[in-house]
Amino acid sequence: MLKNSLRAAALLALVAAVATPVAVAAPAPAEAPAPLSASAYGSAHASAEASASTLRSSLKGEGRMEYPETEEEVRFSVDARATYAAGSLPTRSWGTFRLSHSYPAKDGAPATTHWGEFKVDCLTTGGPTATVTGTLVRTNPGSPWQGVLDPHFRMGVSFLVPPKGDGPSRIGLSGGTLEGEPLLTKCMAPAADARVIEGGYTLRDHR
Repeated sequence: MLKNSLRAAALLALVAAVATPVAVAAPAPAEAPAPLSASAYGSAHASAEASASTLRSSLKGEGRMEYPETEEEVRFSVDARATYAAGSLPTRSWGTFRLSHSYPAKDGAPATTHWGEFKVDCLTTGGPTATVTGTLVRTNPGSPWQGVLDPHFRMGVSFLVPPKGDGPSRIGLSGGTLEGEPLLTKCMAPAADARVIEGGYTLRDHR
């Protein structure tokens, strides 16, 4: 896991550099399909969510992250839900999240966007904070994710969603693990230290 979430947010750029410089030079991909909704992955859990006695949490929204290369855009969208019985870990989690990295036209190459979509396997919440993890299930054609990240690679994301007027929301992204290192496990994510500079998130804690 990368120690600095701004460097971790550069995961797509780093992956592109490792593969080839396709992040800028590749032809613009076809329009991305609509993100899969939480219901696409969570229909089996509908009865649990409907139960009046079940504790529930949710995290939903879309935002642009602070990023050192200001002409590029790193965006993160999420629609995640979880149910709890007791304790801090959920009994069930479902939904999706998507990370995208957009590059401007440069050196004669067109603007392009690479994205990865993840199936949620854990959502934890506590007051104004949350973590969500998920495994990679879809990416755009020609994306460097296809050749560098293993199928069902797991990513962890953390959130700080303060009350209105108490400062900006923040987000933190895990990076890929090096060969020979343990893979990221469910419910793990780094500190949320990168500001959300556009958009935002709605967090519902289960307590």
